[in-house]
Amino acid sequence: MSWSQFTANAGRLLNTKLFTLGGTAVTLKTIVTVVLILLVTYLVSRAIRRALTTVFRRRGLKDDGNVQAISRLVHYGVLLVGVGVALQTAGFNLNALFAAGAVFAIGIGFAMQNLVQNFVAGVILLVERAIKPGDVLEVEGRLVRVKQMGIRSTVVRTRDGEHMIVPNSVLVQSTVKNYTLKGSVYRIRAQVGVVYGSDMKLVMKTLERVTRSIDWRLSDHEPIVLLTAFGDNSVNFDASVWVDDPFEKPQMLSRLYQEIWWAFKEQEIVIAFPQLDVHFDPPVEQGLSRMAAAG
Repeated sequence: MSWSQFTANAGRLLNTKLFTLGGTAVTLKTIVTVVLILLVTYLVSRAIRRALTTVFRRRGLKDDGNVQAISRLVHYGVLLVGVGVALQTAGFNLNALFAAGAVFAIGIGFAMQNLVQNFVAGVILLVERAIKPGDVLEVEGRLVRVKQMGIRSTVVRTRDGEHMIVPNSVLVQSTVKNYTLKGSVYRIRAQVGVVYGSDMKLVMKTLERVTRSIDWRLSDHEPIVLLTAFGDNSVNFDASVWVDDPFEKPQMLSRLYQEIWWAFKEQEIVIAFPQLDVHFDPPVEQGLSRMAAAG
């Protein structure tokens, strides 16, 4: 048998009608084409899943459950596309099926709006890397440290040892302070007011001495002492030092205030407090004096 006869016989065999499905003739060629497309789709899905798993783990997504969930969703999505391409290639009309699927997808979208929103936010966080495990954040007025990042939510730990589950949409849609985005260096500031009769030069020198003598501050960042305002009852100063752990801010700020307190005590510098001077008109003052003498 010659090669031309073989190819002709193979062509007739592949084009042999097996059955009819939905008005479309199904041949052996149709089946082979669908199987090959599905096989290629599976291999592509496998490669994409491996690549995504590697990328997500490098981005800080350590939870195997979340990794598997993302991988499974990607797998199903790629397979769905592959099946659609295979059927369309085989000659099936998918317009009606796609129309029904679109209506179904819209209904599911409304029902799972929050879940999808958090899922998309999680992907954005993993891609942008604006927030990573170990970062110190201020979320809704609370100082927290990121412990674990998931595709739907992020687990954080407060300074009181509480673990909070924060939806990823909160981190994406609201303003979040990240104290460790480009580094962990942070400045803590102590604000103190002294009475107007104080020696202001002595106050400045005392604050500078205190801030420079602190051994737990960053030595390569100079402390800053500023006279900030002439208040109603005090002259206000701002003394700040740099530290490398924003999460410990309250403890360090407390220690800074204590150092300032004892230094002011040593120099007899009076810390101001609110005062109110009341002055009476002469008739009122005389009346009060007569009442005191009669009483």
